[in-house]
Amino acid sequence: MRMSDVLRQLRAQRTTDDARPRLMERYAAFLPLTPATPNLSLGEGFTPLIHARNLGRLLGLPLLYLKVEGVNPTGSFKDRGMVLAVAKALEDGARAIICASTGNTAASAAAYGAATGLEVIVVIPQGQIATGKLLQAQMAGARVVGVDGNFDAALQAVRYLVDDARDSERRVALVNSVNPHRLAGQKTAAFEVCEDLGGAPDYLAIPVGNAGNISAYWQGFTDYRDAGMVETRPVMLGFQAAGAAPLVLGAPVGDPHTVATAIRIGNPASADKAIRARDESGGAIEAVTDDEILAAYRDLARLEGIFCEPASAASLAGIRKLAADSRIDPGATIVCVLTGHGLKDPDTAMRNVAPTLTAAADAGAIRDVLDW
Repeated sequence: MRMSDVLRQLRAQRTTDDARPRLMERYAAFLPLTPATPNLSLGEGFTPLIHARNLGRLLGLPLLYLKVEGVNPTGSFKDRGMVLAVAKALEDGARAIICASTGNTAASAAAYGAATGLEVIVVIPQGQIATGKLLQAQMAGARVVGVDGNFDAALQAVRYLVDDARDSERRVALVNSVNPHRLAGQKTAAFEVCEDLGGAPDYLAIPVGNAGNISAYWQGFTDYRDAGMVETRPVMLGFQAAGAAPLVLGAPVGDPHTVATAIRIGNPASADKAIRARDESGGAIEAVTDDEILAAYRDLARLEGIFCEPASAASLAGIRKLAADSRIDPGATIVCVLTGHGLKDPDTAMRNVAPTLTAAADAGAIRDVLDW
């Protein structure tokens, strides 16, 4: 029997339950799909929920978990919403997609645009995007335009471009998180957390960013509660870098050239939704310093083997702060969302590792340099 015949036979024997599910198929009942929505996937979703035993012992939080979104196809949580946004753009007849971005949205849009043959335009604040993220977008063929301004200015310009295009033959879809399909897709992470734990956690900690993701998680927990899938919803805890925390009362918008660039957005697009999630859950949105974020970033890799991008570690930094101040129940089930992979920002990683040791190529020399 030829190999091609064997493969065909194996495919015929494999049931849908045996195959790795597609995100939009798995959660179709909770998503705005129609029979005309393309069944798009790059393998997004179904990311691991890791029991952080070492960090939990260190912090006195034995039920601390990490939702590791950096294993999505482009290395960030953005893929969950992008797959739905791009599928709906195709359904609506779009020929191009466009976004403003400081990195992860650009990488995700470029990947899904490449997979579907759509033209992709990315508008970035010049000099405010990590190398790894920019390269992802460029490698996938996106046309990148750098502008002299911050993210808010880039998004405003993009929205004007989309409005103008509606009066022409060029059909272009905006795929920033102001697109409701983005948040609809991102809420699937909350479903996965509930399924892995067998119920909703007591607390969900997450970087705030443009405020879309905390809003999406809250909607996901609400949808599962309303559908009878879980009985409770978690307290939502959002954390922002102290120098750029517009949702924290009185906090200034700071210098963008710091460790937490991915969460420095002066006018979060989903601020109202984030505040509602905070208030309805009885939670909080607070600031953490760059030093606290970097300490959590290093400890995640050193103690749990999880290399996340620096902004992701804001969730753990915030939980550590609450635990130190006895402001969180030590027996509670706590989930920290880690939104992206550490390779997104190799420059920050290089500044936070010890130098490479050097020795002659023999065992004795290596033993000496290791002080064994």
